[in-house]
Amino acid sequence: MTIYLPPLDEHDPELFPPVSSALDDPDGLLAIGGDLSPQRLRAAYEHGIFPWFGDNDPYLWWSPSERAVIDPATFVPNKSLRKFARKQSFRVSINHRFDEVIKQCALIRGEHQVWITHEMREAYKKLHRLGGAHSVEVWQGDTLVGGLYGVAVGGLFCGESMFSLQTNASKTALWYFCEHFKRHGGMLIDCQMMTEHLASLGAQPMPRSDFIQQLNQHKHRIIDATLFQSQWINGDLNGQ
Repeated sequence: MTIYLPPLDEHDPELFPPVSSALDDPDGLLAIGGDLSPQRLRAAYEHGIFPWFGDNDPYLWWSPSERAVIDPATFVPNKSLRKFARKQSFRVSINHRFDEVIKQCALIRGEHQVWITHEMREAYKKLHRLGGAHSVEVWQGDTLVGGLYGVAVGGLFCGESMFSLQTNASKTALWYFCEHFKRHGGMLIDCQMMTEHLASLGAQPMPRSDFIQQLNQHKHRIIDATLFQSQWINGDLNGQ
């Protein structure tokens, strides 16, 4: 079966096909080509689109029919995680070590899951330096043991990947970030595609049409400017 994908305009980084034209099989595949410039990445996320491709593949752009999302207002960590956090000495920070977080996210995937390519890492690092991509770090003493990174779009945070080198480190990153994000006016966390692991973390499925509606409603939302300042966020959960 032949698949036709519209190539992206090399001269207009903000132009994408409508997400309603994404393929059913493979689910969500929308377009090919373009580049990974900050302008194109920003435009993609603002339209509910993200890049996903292997090391030797062309640039592929996706908007799946169902999104995995977390509502920070209703997110509740399970009892075992809360009990674990009370006994553990983890510290959590925002934007302390973005480059190291994305590196660890790539390494943890292994040689057969290489979608966080070197080129992809460099593109998100550049976006981070421009204030568009952010990281959450989990520390045990002075050692980085877990974290996540993603892209901010107004009142949404589009999570890209997470890693864990110690039990519950990535879950702790997500929990603390949910609370921090909510406190500063964040409305929704996009986790892209639903998996059993994301479901265990509290993610819920949302049809693409509903997700795009939520995205359009919140992507121009003005949120607290201190949200993504480099900082420690353990204090957000005092008393829990």
